[in-house]
Amino acid sequence: MGACPYCRSTALPGDTICYSCGRVLPKGDRSSYRMEQQFSRGSKDKTYKMSKKPTQKGIVQTHTGRKRNIMKRRKNRFRSVIMLSLVAFIMLSPQAREHVLGEFGGIDEFLQSAMAEYHVYPVEASYTLSKISDVQNKGGQGYIVETIMIPPVVKSTLSGTPQFLYENGEESDNPVTLQETELITLNVAGQSVNVPVDGLPSRSFENRIVTSAGHEIWWPDIGSDNNECPVNKCVKVKVNLEPNEASRYSFDVQIRSTSYSWWDDARVKSVIPGKSTGVNVENSGTFEDLASRGNGVRQAEFGGSEWYNRGSQSNPYWAINGQDGIVMSTADLIATSLPEGKSNNVYAFSRAAFDYLHLNVVYDRDAPVTSRSGPECLAGQLGDCDDQTNAFFSLLRTRGIPGWYTFGILGDPYFSNDGWEAHAWGYFQLPMKDSWCEARNIILQTCFVEAQVDVVNNKWLLSTPTAYVDWIENADASGNLLYDYYHPVSTLGQIERVRSFETVGDLDLSGGSYQVKKYVESLD
Repeated sequence: MGACPYCRSTALPGDTICYSCGRVLPKGDRSSYRMEQQFSRGSKDKTYKMSKKPTQKGIVQTHTGRKRNIMKRRKNRFRSVIMLSLVAFIMLSPQAREHVLGEFGGIDEFLQSAMAEYHVYPVEASYTLSKISDVQNKGGQGYIVETIMIPPVVKSTLSGTPQFLYENGEESDNPVTLQETELITLNVAGQSVNVPVDGLPSRSFENRIVTSAGHEIWWPDIGSDNNECPVNKCVKVKVNLEPNEASRYSFDVQIRSTSYSWWDDARVKSVIPGKSTGVNVENSGTFEDLASRGNGVRQAEFGGSEWYNRGSQSNPYWAINGQDGIVMSTADLIATSLPEGKSNNVYAFSRAAFDYLHLNVVYDRDAPVTSRSGPECLAGQLGDCDDQTNAFFSLLRTRGIPGWYTFGILGDPYFSNDGWEAHAWGYFQLPMKDSWCEARNIILQTCFVEAQVDVVNNKWLLSTPTAYVDWIENADASGNLLYDYYHPVSTLGQIERVRSFETVGDLDLSGGSYQVKKYVESLD
């Protein structure tokens, strides 16, 4: 079994289409999932191409240039599932029907659940991810220097302390460790060096390791010098290349990771920790509560209307822009869709924005290298992970809801060697309402959650082992940290670099898996 590279749903061997999102599944190397890949289907050997423009689900272009809807049968199956689910519901006892309605919020949501697309994620995973760089010098004497982030220990609370502090001085349960590094090995041209999992004690450039082939390795302190780590703890590798010489280096990280949910809802499976202290529409606070949660630090750092200027001071171009006209009008449209009494509810607005993007923005499998801004993504109704996260955060920031980025690498549920790709998603802050906190004697300043959200992969307040965290954004008004993260490589000469990812060695997924279904949440 494998997984769709676009929506991460399960795909069986021989599938030519993802029956969750309707996109064509090319065979071969997933690192080349761009357009013009072809594949054969069955004994008739019909060949399909990915169209150059986004199409409706199931519409593909054949080798003759004609379009064909290969999802018709799937739609018929959906109709059958709906009818079967409705009949089954009618046949239930009154007590059973009441239980179903209590769990799903009504017959509409029950039917949505029955026919919904879904993603499959492992509960736990232990694996080794290899970040590989193949380099070649096409000119004279040259070198490449790469800054490789040492992954952080990620806990269910970013502070690493219990989520709530009670009035009597007691604390809630200790935070769950979501990602922990067990071993790091840097391999350069066949020679291996073990690196401390936390980068400590540091090794300066002056004390660097020089391999037998003349390559250099060190893991310095954080600082502004070229030989230091500009963003967070890192390893630096310098590969010196003769004319026309090729080489390979890899950063192998052994990781243990687990799923976690910050969502208190019936749709959250019991095997996933975190639900009991999670947030939902009923216990959520208001926009005004954000200023008193965590002393308002997150709102001050990540609640402003604009973020990451990729233009100039005189002609700014913001990746996140809560003041843009289309963002504000879309946010107002979302707000008017909320049930009565929920217009000021942080959870309700955020979830409605999440669902709006699922319904109205198409995933772009050929997105530009430079991500679209939030306004561009909304205007074009098109975007990849960066683009849609920019759009989501732009919508949140019209209401002062703080949201910030998480960067890393995304794998498929079965961690196949060709299933990894660079990825970006986020965190945002949601306050619990005052009465909920006071009833539990929780100090208001500590009564909130900071939860992950991944719009394009339908992960609402959910962390999964399939997402390897490289760096969680630090507040930086200058944008220098973001720039340095996006530009980890410096070279001398005509150096070509090809990057890839693989899962190597043993893989432990013994904790089982679970489904995350994709349908709009009822906020009544």
